[in-house]
Amino acid sequence: MGDADAGGGGVPLLYIDRDLPAGVDEMVAGRCAFCGPAPVELGGAIGIVAGATRWDAARLDAGPLVRVLSRTGIGYDNIDVDAATDRGIVVCTAPDAPTVSTAEHTMALILAAAKRLVPNQLRLRAGGGDYVQANDGIELDGRTLGLVGYGRIARRVHRAAAALDMTVIAYDPYLDRSECPVELVGFDELLARAEAISLHAPSTPATRHLFDAAAFAAMRPGAVFVNAARGGLVDHDALLAALESGRVGAAALDVTEPEPLPVDHLLLHRDDVIVTPHIASATDAGRLRLYQHAIDNALAVLAGERPTFVVNPGVLAGDAA
Repeated sequence: MGDADAGGGGVPLLYIDRDLPAGVDEMVAGRCAFCGPAPVELGGAIGIVAGATRWDAARLDAGPLVRVLSRTGIGYDNIDVDAATDRGIVVCTAPDAPTVSTAEHTMALILAAAKRLVPNQLRLRAGGGDYVQANDGIELDGRTLGLVGYGRIARRVHRAAAALDMTVIAYDPYLDRSECPVELVGFDELLARAEAISLHAPSTPATRHLFDAAAFAAMRPGAVFVNAARGGLVDHDALLAALESGRVGAAALDVTEPEPLPVDHLLLHRDDVIVTPHIASATDAGRLRLYQHAIDNALAVLAGERPTFVVNPGVLAGDAA
């Protein structure tokens, strides 16, 4: 993709682990140069702009000059932060970059699941007839949407759902009720009240399989279930059982575990499930914003400045010292 002096008299050389979308070269306007995604090119890079690649100790060791690893998005579960910290590599993320596109995609999933777009389209293609009687879509006006996690994306989803006259509640144990523009409730109360549930929590040991058999059993019968956060939040076997029992009326997922799902996975072959391949943030504007924020963060670290969000701030403080 280009050459540069890594830390010398030229512009910084950043390794990109996937092909760059059109428009990025013009966007950076000569502030840096790029190499990659061939792994052999990592050796000369001073920074990494990371997509969905797994960055473990062995892969990081292939870049001995690297000082910063900047994610094109929020999550960093594919990065061995301890290994990066041990090597003096600052890990940073771009939490604002995917907000708009992911929130829009989440609302599209909620609406598509609620209106049963997939089964209605399949019936039409099959020429089944009696379409009005067969449609079991629901009206969202006046229904309760439960948001699990109430960060940037969830707040934008809240605004969109409120415009549809939905009642919105949220579960987020890290927020103060007095400072939050939504009704905060406990997890059990959210499950009991929400007629549609949308996940916006990070992937952590505490949230792994947060939605298991017990959680699905506690939901309102026929609820709409949407996950555009992280696949590990959901036990897919439990979700399948909840769909079979009718506890979940329809599900829509942009994230799964694993990603992508095997082509024969049952979730891909149910009329009451929509699965998109983790592309919520990858719109025309969203894709460029992801790279712009990630590149800006990497260049900030290399210039001795503080990026938007640092995962291991101790390394940054050590560099500054």
